[in-house]
Amino acid sequence: MYPCQRQTGWMPRRDFLSRWGLGLGGIALADLLHRQQAQAATSGILKRLHHPPRATSVIFLYMDGGPGQMDTFDPKPALQRWHGKPFPTKREPTQFDNVGNTLASPWNFRQYGESGLWISDLFPHVAEVADELCVIRSMTSKFSEHTSANYFLHTGLGVVGRPSMGAWAVYGLGTEAEDLPGFVVLNGGLIPPGGLDNFASGFLPAAYQGSIFSPTGDPIANLRSSSEAAPRRIAARRHLLRQLDRQYADRTGHADPVESAIRNYELAYQMQQSVPEASDLSSESESTLAMYGVGSSYQPTDIFARECLLARRLVERGVRFIELTCPSVSGDRWDQHSNLKNGHENNARAVDQPIAALIGDLRQRGLLDQTLIVWGGEFGRTPFAQGTNGRDHNPFAFTMWMAGGGVRGGTVYGQSDEFGYKVVDKPVEIHDLHATILYLLGVDHERLTFRFGGRDHRLTDVHGHVLHDIIA
Repeated sequence: MYPCQRQTGWMPRRDFLSRWGLGLGGIALADLLHRQQAQAATSGILKRLHHPPRATSVIFLYMDGGPGQMDTFDPKPALQRWHGKPFPTKREPTQFDNVGNTLASPWNFRQYGESGLWISDLFPHVAEVADELCVIRSMTSKFSEHTSANYFLHTGLGVVGRPSMGAWAVYGLGTEAEDLPGFVVLNGGLIPPGGLDNFASGFLPAAYQGSIFSPTGDPIANLRSSSEAAPRRIAARRHLLRQLDRQYADRTGHADPVESAIRNYELAYQMQQSVPEASDLSSESESTLAMYGVGSSYQPTDIFARECLLARRLVERGVRFIELTCPSVSGDRWDQHSNLKNGHENNARAVDQPIAALIGDLRQRGLLDQTLIVWGGEFGRTPFAQGTNGRDHNPFAFTMWMAGGGVRGGTVYGQSDEFGYKVVDKPVEIHDLHATILYLLGVDHERLTFRFGGRDHRLTDVHGHVLHDIIA
């Protein structure tokens, strides 16, 4: 430092050119990165799709806790023959090690549709759209504990920190909704074990994380301005925040998370107009509201009906990935370690009518072919009792189904053993599920990558095979 530098603020020419030259370059770079980030958030990082897409949007109906496969979409008559007797084959260690006798399903199964698909009496409404369902009876998981299994289902790894599949979809493809988030989570009241990290962007830019909406009341907090003067104040605050964020980005050279924050601020401002319009169900006909179950005397049905109807409206507006979580029922989520009959019936009652209405409504509007619907939980349940009338966690075989979006309706893929305990044909891992979802969106799961920690990462890690047999 020169002797007079501190007193006068003067600095050597070389320092001045170095500092301010980099600063001007930083301003240009920050502006370029900002525009690239904003464009990527709407159009995606992929310049072109890897192959023609079958779907443009995904609706994931997440059944929190793990529905029993032998109680829903995978009938097992052998359980009736062995009911109340010691389970006749080798058992793996269970989560709670409270093993009872073989437990038959309390519900009957019937065949529905032209396909003759077997569906439990738990789902009389979904049974009406049986010919739209592709039932995968050979799902497997690597985890038997809720938190790890949820991370695995949502992110492809059983620990916290990875991007959610919704974040990957928007990172690759962007969204057609410039004034709405590309990845929306409709929170019916039950956030999965593992918390909001199930919907996070992980090491991807923060602009791709899931946005949590409520299906009742204001969809998001602080959505509405409290006074007529608010727009002018909000504009001034946005201007100040933009200046401060840009100054920080110029000094540090870090485009993210600052640039993601800028994008999120801008999107939040746009959402003050777009979200109230998208979530306003008053424009729907009385017949549509009744079809979904909006206004049902059973409050969980009303909540999930609003979620499903809102999901359809978001698809219409170009949102890429929408996840629905379950409402709280009297009892537990789909996690019946005891009182299986009441617990599963309450959960099914909440979601059955709204799901069937969603499928029928999308079909009637010509949107089902371009919307992939995925139904399922993080694992299944044991064919033997926990205690006397519950089921423990079972990662060795469980059921999920897909509808619309290019899959073969009215079909079954894979097979579990005669008790529904373990997969015996065409096992499907979570990585395969993710690979297939991306494939139907027009993306090769091996080519959608993000450089982090010195290597290229992807949703499916080094695994995953597309289930071509289920694609129409």
